[in-house]
Amino acid sequence: MTSPDVYEDERRALFDHCWLYVGHESEIPNAGDYVRRTVAGRPLIFLRDSDGAVRMHFNTCTHRGATLCREDAGNARIFQCFYHAWSFDTKGKLVVTPSADGYSPGFRRDEYGLKAPARFEQYRGLWFVNYDADAVDLRTYLAGAAEYLDLVLDQAEDGMRIVPGVHRYSVRSNWKLMVENSMDGYHAPTVHATYIDFVKDSGGGQRKDALTAGGALDLGNGHAVLESPAAWARPIAYWEPFFGEEARDDIAQKLARLIDRHGEERGRRMAETFRNLVIFPNLIINDVAAITVRRIEPTAVDRHSLEAWAIAPAEEQAGSAALQRRLDSFLTFLGPGGFASPDDVEALESCQQGFAAAREVQWSDISRGMARQPGSQDELQIRTFWRAYASMLDGAGFPDRVAGIESPIAVEAAVR
Repeated sequence: MTSPDVYEDERRALFDHCWLYVGHESEIPNAGDYVRRTVAGRPLIFLRDSDGAVRMHFNTCTHRGATLCREDAGNARIFQCFYHAWSFDTKGKLVVTPSADGYSPGFRRDEYGLKAPARFEQYRGLWFVNYDADAVDLRTYLAGAAEYLDLVLDQAEDGMRIVPGVHRYSVRSNWKLMVENSMDGYHAPTVHATYIDFVKDSGGGQRKDALTAGGALDLGNGHAVLESPAAWARPIAYWEPFFGEEARDDIAQKLARLIDRHGEERGRRMAETFRNLVIFPNLIINDVAAITVRRIEPTAVDRHSLEAWAIAPAEEQAGSAALQRRLDSFLTFLGPGGFASPDDVEALESCQQGFAAAREVQWSDISRGMARQPGSQDELQIRTFWRAYASMLDGAGFPDRVAGIESPIAVEAAVR
């Protein structure tokens, strides 16, 4: 958590070889649409080219290396470098070199096209990049996490879309603390006590055991999920008084359509359970009070950035009551001014401050639930991340998936 050397090891062992989330296809619906992202420290342009194909280019001019695209999002036919005006089309081809007669006959314009990452693939509209040409394909990498992505994405009748707008956080803590926090059920009754009281005062939180029921699963390849009964209202199809009487019929109809499409058991599972899903190493999908997609970008050993997007069914259009309910729920709990996110950031920054005593206090305990079938306030899911982390840094690849009750001795041996 505090060693610059370990931080550099992570960049080489994890971020140079794992599949890393870049964006959702709904962010670039039209030819020429683009967004720029920084993924594992590399600047990227995520775009749809003039033929409608999704592409990724390094946001680096092949002339002198200046960043080419200087806007966060937009639509373009040409990307022109501000430094010397070299210009590239959406497919990455160099199309303009000012004063081209100044170059020798050996200059080959076709050798100076924009470069692409070694691999980029998508799963159901979620696009990932991998800088390792020899990496396994994305679907293999996702392993058991694909089932939980489906539980999120199948909630929509017409597909999912990223709601325009992004929340950006700069957090003064090690990036792994955000991973831990994102699937840690143990802190909810204390850190989020104010929100829990707010829900109760609004007539919600009727499932009295929701915060302690459920459990966690190792999904393979470092991915893990915390799944539990919904502790409060969910805009997809779980009504509580929090949403008001006027929303009851609409939400009941949504639930009926979910059950009609997916069956009673799966439909109710989508509507009436929470999911905190981590795709190793740094993608978080929290399907709780609403659905947020969060991407963690390490920037220093004691600092990381966090980008967060609301994702919603495409049929919930701007101005609709359904989308308004979803965004109100999203912002109330998960927004930068909500009940949860500021408290979480404070907790992580407090941990990082406490690590200043790392020479004297070196233990970070994640053993809760090791002697029993882990529940939703236990820490199997966090141990899953750390097993994969330790194995990858050791060069051994991903460890085998853990099933059933864990052996503390075996866990300690695996982490060492």
